[in-house]
Amino acid sequence: MSQYLDLVIAFVSSHGAVAYAVIFLSAFLEAIPLAGAIVPGSTVILALSALVPSGNLKLMPILIAAIAGAALGDGLAYWLGYTQKRRVLSLWPMSKYPALVAESERFFLRYGTFAVFFARFVPPIRAFVPITAGALGMPPVKFIAIDALAVLAWAPAMILPGVLAGSAAEQWGAKAEHYALPLVFGLILAGTIIWSLRTWWRARRLAQSTSPFK
Repeated sequence: MSQYLDLVIAFVSSHGAVAYAVIFLSAFLEAIPLAGAIVPGSTVILALSALVPSGNLKLMPILIAAIAGAALGDGLAYWLGYTQKRRVLSLWPMSKYPALVAESERFFLRYGTFAVFFARFVPPIRAFVPITAGALGMPPVKFIAIDALAVLAWAPAMILPGVLAGSAAEQWGAKAEHYALPLVFGLILAGTIIWSLRTWWRARRLAQSTSPFK
């Protein structure tokens, strides 16, 4: 597997435009139901971000590509939900994930506006909350405002750990083409953050469901 990763990174290192396009598509697809549940977009973005310290890629274009892809993907999903209303939640591909659809709807109904912000950091429901928000009638202006804040916070949170990991690898003398160590470090960091958020969320749901004062 590491040999294939080395080949991919070597190719991207000499074709920066391809890397930015991949980052854009990764962020875009993560917001689309079915694709967002399958495509490891955050992992791809994190890995490619490790190339920034070596000079192979630039930080600002990566941020722009990730923000643009995420915002466009969220916007498209929301628009589909807003125009098709609740019936879209029972259509393919949503019908393939009834548990996630139900969980996303509960998440949105419980946290309202804030659900759009927090869902961006909690896979895989971030691929379902925008379309759910649209289907449940969240006003477009409110969705756009909250989603913009979420995307602007999410992109650096995904990219900067990879940049820091790549910088550490550069200091240790590792080449950009052999980024296994910074990638692992970045994935562990991102995984820890995501695990902490999901653990907190589940503990909160359990506490609310068992509270005698609900």
